[in-house]
Amino acid sequence: MDSDFKKLEEKLTGKSLWNEPMKRHTSYGIGGPALGLFYPADEKDLSDILVLSQEKSIPVFFTGSGSNLLVSDDGFDGFIISLAKTFKTLEIDGENLYAECGVMMGHFVKKCAGAQLKGVESLIGVPGTLGGAIKMNAGAYGREISNFLTDLKVMNLSGNVKRLRRDEIEFDYRHSSLQDDEIVISARFKFNKGTAEEIHNLKSKASQSRKMTQPLRFRSAGSVFKNPPEIAAGQLIDQAGLKGTRVGDAEISEKHANFFVNHGDASSEDVAELIRLTRRTVKEQFNIKLELEIKTLGFSKGAFNA
Repeated sequence: MDSDFKKLEEKLTGKSLWNEPMKRHTSYGIGGPALGLFYPADEKDLSDILVLSQEKSIPVFFTGSGSNLLVSDDGFDGFIISLAKTFKTLEIDGENLYAECGVMMGHFVKKCAGAQLKGVESLIGVPGTLGGAIKMNAGAYGREISNFLTDLKVMNLSGNVKRLRRDEIEFDYRHSSLQDDEIVISARFKFNKGTAEEIHNLKSKASQSRKMTQPLRFRSAGSVFKNPPEIAAGQLIDQAGLKGTRVGDAEISEKHANFFVNHGDASSEDVAELIRLTRRTVKEQFNIKLELEIKTLGFSKGAFNA
């Protein structure tokens, strides 16, 4: 092991894994080794990792629980940092909520519902961490998490921390202006109160809808493509006749065409080929260019071009 890596490992309180296969850490169950996979215990750990990465010009990728991530079987020659196992504080004070961004979305929604905080019950079943949900502006059934955000704290690659107000960040469909070289550490929200019955009904409706429409029994990374304006990506893929199309052990789900599932031993190239095929076919039939919603890591430039 590099002597600088050894020194870093010795001073970290959190967990560090070297040359760790990412298939163990993604919902797809796909991915080769990362140079380093880190679960920092606190902001000092996080800063130490980032400072070393800068000193040695090592690429850095921030992830949550790996629920919307496709990693190449060739792996990633850089540091992958996740707050999912450590930054998990959540506090509620009346209609205000503070949470660190390693909190899982399922836990976040349940805590809000338990405190009769209305607005995010439709996000029940959304996988991943709060940090990823904010970065991607997660939403469902007409509501987005940014609707309730008041401010957040981020750390940049130099290990410096700053606060951002909601009005300093631009949010759009599955997008925010938060930079890829910043990791969201914590956030504060303001909700309205609802009745227990109202929140329970909305949460149950959203949960039942997911069970009916999504292939939850198989490994996947959720929606592969963003929805184009005025039509769902899954509807386009279905109309293109691609449901059930299979490459190796990867398949375009029969249940939801915007979910590509791993039947057990799919390679990253199996999924990449399905992505290229889908993009090409939808472009040819409808003249619509589909944009990826999942994050990809370790692939060559243009690997997903149709």
